[in-house]
Amino acid sequence: MPKSDLEKFAALVARYVAEPDVELPTAKANGFGSATLRCKGKIFAMSPDRRSLVLKLPAVRVAELIAAGEGAAYSTGSGKPMREWVTIPGERGSAWATLADEALACSRRGSR
Repeated sequence: MPKSDLEKFAALVARYVAEPDVELPTAKANGFGSATLRCKGKIFAMSPDRRSLVLKLPAVRVAELIAAGEGAAYSTGSGKPMREWVTIPGERGSAWATLADEALACSRRGSR
């Protein structure tokens, strides 16, 4: 049975429980930050709408994912896409873990 997008994000969060440098979403947080994964205090993955996963990756990688049709540009509402952020839709949930691992690795290296 396919997982809901909320279940996909919950599984992603569970994946990082044992990672000492990953800050998980907390029950206390609400609004922005309530569905974020952080490393060194910086967000590397989030699900702001609970239907997609937004990742911080190097701009070149973001462009590759968009060009391949695997993701879409992410914008905070200003209409201008953020070049180091990509939105991965729920339909591509099977790729979430691999791409989140990639984003975490970039965050750990401090590469952008």
